[in-house]
Amino acid sequence: MARITANLEPLAVYLHWPYCARICPYCDFNVHLDKRADEGDRLVAAMVADLAHWRDWTGPREISSIHFGGGTPSLLSRDQLMALIDAVRSLWGEGAAEVALEANPNDVTQAQVDSWVEAGLTRLSLGVQSFDDAVLKTLGRDHDGASARRSLKMAIGAFQSVSADLIFGVQGEAEDRLPRDLGAMLDLGVPHLSTYQLTIEPGTAFDKAEARGAQRAVGEDQSAQDFELIRQTLLAAGYRHYEVSNFAKPGQKSAHNLAYWRGRDYVGVGPGAHGRLWTDAGRVATETALRPADYITAVGSQGTAITLRETLDPDGAAQEYVMMGLRIDDGLSLSRLSALRGEALSIDPALIEDGLLSVEGDRLAATDQGRMVLDALTRALLL
Repeated sequence: MARITANLEPLAVYLHWPYCARICPYCDFNVHLDKRADEGDRLVAAMVADLAHWRDWTGPREISSIHFGGGTPSLLSRDQLMALIDAVRSLWGEGAAEVALEANPNDVTQAQVDSWVEAGLTRLSLGVQSFDDAVLKTLGRDHDGASARRSLKMAIGAFQSVSADLIFGVQGEAEDRLPRDLGAMLDLGVPHLSTYQLTIEPGTAFDKAEARGAQRAVGEDQSAQDFELIRQTLLAAGYRHYEVSNFAKPGQKSAHNLAYWRGRDYVGVGPGAHGRLWTDAGRVATETALRPADYITAVGSQGTAITLRETLDPDGAAQEYVMMGLRIDDGLSLSRLSALRGEALSIDPALIEDGLLSVEGDRLAATDQGRMVLDALTRALLL
């Protein structure tokens, strides 16, 4: 098992909790209905053991962030949450300036918030999606607009950083829904927003509904207009559009997600989690067993649930670095990209002249216009 001998960059840790009280009809993540409490306890124990396997692999490293994603990690009990946080800290040390958890608004109570703060959480990411009850019903959410507001108020009063998800492009919504939702976010003082266009993913309930002729998402032109409204509203309110889908007030960026976008190392633990690690052999991509039962069995039999351990070739590592780095307004390092590829990048001047790319010293970045066509831009750069 190749490992890197002198990587001083901090390490991010992602912990995937796959259980949900209900499955949203647009979701294509690795999620499972929360039915068996005993399986949850066994899964936590397996994840702790898997973390120890990663520690053997990475060696001593500073931890930059711990992120609980899912699924619905707000379903974790306090003891389960503490077991996982304590495991990370006992294995790598007391670092991690950011400890974040994704939460369903209905799971946010004052008692729960107090327990999360006591456990060491510093950031809460709330799956608000909308304050409009009709839109929330269409999206299959189990909360309403009033509970979303209550949860945000409690979170903002307790945590160093709070983020809210906002979905746009929902078919049949009221014409003023999006401006009203944005206004509510601003009135509440939400410091970070993650905005997502409703897309119809294969195999989801919405995909099956659209196959029957029941349209759930609006067309691309309307979605583009909606996103421009979001962008202009938030920029005018002092947010920075620092990533394709993310807006933050000063000091409120997601440290964990920036590790992905900047090509840093991250641990991926829990069913279906992905990880990345720079080793002496190159950039290694990992995936774990998808089903919780399979994950638990794999850890019990081999000490880890990693089912894929692939060393990316130079082209693959460079492509991933470009695709991630161009998502953020800071862009990427040309010298690092050259080291990955084994040669300097040749940039077509037309991409700069057409306003898609900017180059300042060692930094290559996509403009606002370029970030709207990232796939095509990446192909143009690397082919």
